Parts: sequence; C-alpha cells; structure tokens
Amino acid sequence: MENKTITSILVCLLFATNIIAQHWEVSQMSPMPERVSNNAVVEGFVDGVPYVYSFAGIDSTKIYSGIHLKSYRYNTVSDTWETIAPLPDTLGKIAAGASRIDDIIYIIGGYHVFSDQHEISSNRVHRYHTQTNTYLADGAPIPVSIDDQVQAVWRDSLIYVVTGWSDTGNVPDVQIYNPSEDSWSAGTPVPTNPFFRAFGASGTIIGDTIYYFGGAWDGGAFTILKYLRIGAINPDNPTEIEWSNSVIDLSVEGYRMAATNVGDRIYWLGGSGVTYNFDGIGYASGLGVEPLNRSLYYDPETTDWSADFSNDIPMDLRGIGNINDTVQYIVGGMMSEQSVTNQTLKLEWQSFPVSIKTPIQPSIEYTIYPNPASDKIQIELAKWDGKEIHFRIFDNEGRLHFEKRLTQKECTIDVKYLLSGIYHLELNKENSVIASQQLVIEK
Repeated sequence: MENKTITSILVCLLFATNIIAQHWEVSQMSPMPERVSNNAVVEGFVDGVPYVYSFAGIDSTKIYSGIHLKSYRYNTVSDTWETIAPLPDTLGKIAAGASRIDDIIYIIGGYHVFSDQHEISSNRVHRYHTQTNTYLADGAPIPVSIDDQVQAVWRDSLIYVVTGWSDTGNVPDVQIYNPSEDSWSAGTPVPTNPFFRAFGASGTIIGDTIYYFGGAWDGGAFTILKYLRIGAINPDNPTEIEWSNSVIDLSVEGYRMAATNVGDRIYWLGGSGVTYNFDGIGYASGLGVEPLNRSLYYDPETTDWSADFSNDIPMDLRGIGNINDTVQYIVGGMMSEQSVTNQTLKLEWQSFPVSIKTPIQPSIEYTIYPNPASDKIQIELAKWDGKEIHFRIFDNEGRLHFEKRLTQKECTIDVKYLLSGIYHLELNKENSVIASQQLVIEK
C-alpha cells in the first residue's frame, strides 16, 4: 500500500531560553484485521524482525459483549498483520497492560464487564513467548487485582505495576513482578491522595526513575488529573521508592495516553482531555469524548515541555510498540466521534541532520564491542568524571536511531532492532563530540 506521511514539529515556547525542536514523522501502515480499542500493545522481536502485538480489547460495537480476547501481531518489515491465539482467559477484557522482557511478553490485569454493567478487575498474568508464538502457563497472580494501571519495565528485569483501579476504586499499591522468579513483591505505595492514585494514567521508567502522568481519581465524576508523579527507585533495594509530584502546566492533562521515551525525554501520545467509560462516553457529561490529537513532550532534566496537535492520534490507548528509541507504533484506539479504529500508525522521531566527524584529538578513552554486532554492544569508558555523556547511534543519512545518557562507566545497549548496515556511534559531552566511530550491524 502507499503510505500516507504526515510531518510535525514540536516547539517549546514556554519558560525556555532556547527553542527545543523534535521532528515526528507519522505514517499510516497496513490496517489491523479488525477495529479494536483499549487493547494491550507492546513490541517483540523474532529472529531480529520487530513485531507489534495487540492483546484483547473492545470492538467497534463499544458494548460489553464486544469486549474480547482476540490477539494479533504485526510484522514491521513486511507490513503485514496476522491473527494469533487469543489470550487464555475465560472472559474478554480491556485495560490490561503488556510489557516485554527478552522473549516473553507479560499481559497483566485488565477488567471484565458483564451484562448488568458491573466490572471485575483481573489478577491474571498471561505469558506469551515471542519465539514460539505460543502462550506459556500463567505467571503468579498479581496480589491486588488491577486494571488501567501504569506499567513499565526497570532495567530489563522487573515490571512495575503502579496504582490503577481495583474492583471498586483507585489503589495506592506498587506491585513489582520478578519474571525470573515468577514472584511479586510490594514497593513503596504511592501517597494515598488523589494526586497520586489514578486509573488511566500512563508512564515510563528512565534510568532509576518512574514518571507517570494524567489519569483519573475515584472521587465524584472521575476528575481528570494534571499531575506528573515521579518515583525514585533505590537501585540497591528496588522496592524502595521515593515519591514526589509536580505540575507540567495547569492547562495540561490527559487520560489513556500512550507513553514512551526518546532518550531521556518523555512523550505522551494521543489520549483525551476528559475521562470516559469504555464506550467513549464521558463520566460527567454523558456525552461522547473526542481525542486530543496531541503529542506531549517533557524533558525531566530541564523541565521543558511542548505540545503539538497537528496529527490525528487516537485516544483509549493502552500501550505502544516501542521498536527502538525513535520508532514507535500505535495500533487501534478511538478516533473522532468515538469511532474504534484499525489504524496502524508508525511514528519516527527525526533529529535535525548532523555531520558525523571524528575529533582530531579524542578527549576520552573508551571501548565498544563487539563490532560487528547483531544483538547487543557493550560500552566501557576508561575514565569518567561524573559529567553527563550522551551516547548516540546515527545512520549514514544522519538520522538518529538511539540516544542514551550514560550514568556509569559500563553500559549495555540493545541493537537487535537495527537493520544490517553501517552506523555511526557518537559520544557527546557538553554539546561537543568527544569520540565517534563506525558500527557494523550484521544479521
């Protein structure tokens, strides 16, 4: 099919001395087999090919009987969808979360809706193996049944399930799943006030810090929340979290957005500015809710932010296919007039063109191996003075494919999403290139 390409520029104008611009390119790819919303979405890799997965959700009827367990996967290379086995549950569900660690996807929680409209949160942990395209036996059930939770992975080892809704209300629980041990532990709960407890919020983990934004609290007509919550994880004891909050701007809010990051910067994509039930009807107004069509950018280091409304990005999102730092996929969701969509949107973050140059006198000693590489590379700095160093990977056209802020002398980088070819590695310190070299990717 011919791709429809839309380009947008995000420009930060408020409280910034310098203009910060990010360039998103959004393309419509082959549509899903059917329309679905409130589906759990995540990425996976099979023999080096990136896939996007969709689990369960609600169909275009937007009624309780349209909530299902149907699941699909999308091959990003061939631009094709296929149906996979449905989630191994007894009832259809929505508002689950999906996270991947290595070759296994964990689909956690969600809720079931019955004919009398009552709802029950799920405690199931479904495990799907990307290499065999099959479900494993369920993992240990989550201690507190949950749906519409914030869900994110820490250091490719633990899954944090933060706040959310459990049967009758928002809960402050932070539940931490250890896949290698198939066990749960309790993290420091979020404060028990409406600024932190939320359902329909979304977030990510950068380094050792949890960031989540928006959502609704369980008082009155489910008021939408404007707060950015920050949880500092103690790396020596990951159950210990120090919680704080802030407001990006009093005019900024969001509900059921997709959350992702580009390097150390966070994007909340799509969503709505009004809270609503599973049918897209506002809790307070009883009227249909419209999507924001917004890309919200936030830099935790500088607290700069910006918002762009030029692209049609759905609401009712429960995840994103994070192929790499600069390529994301949004599948399904609700568009204008609460229309359930089968769109597959590819979002590519573009940096402005750069020239790749090797410093005449490199100012740092480092080792990067293996090279050629296919799966992971290791970066080792001979010395590090504690000052911020950014590691970046560019292709031959100057497009940024990966960025990470180094916080220690040794770091492992996942490169299995990169296609075969020659790339450029760059170490940048205080806005100056201090080292660069070629990287060969072989599949």
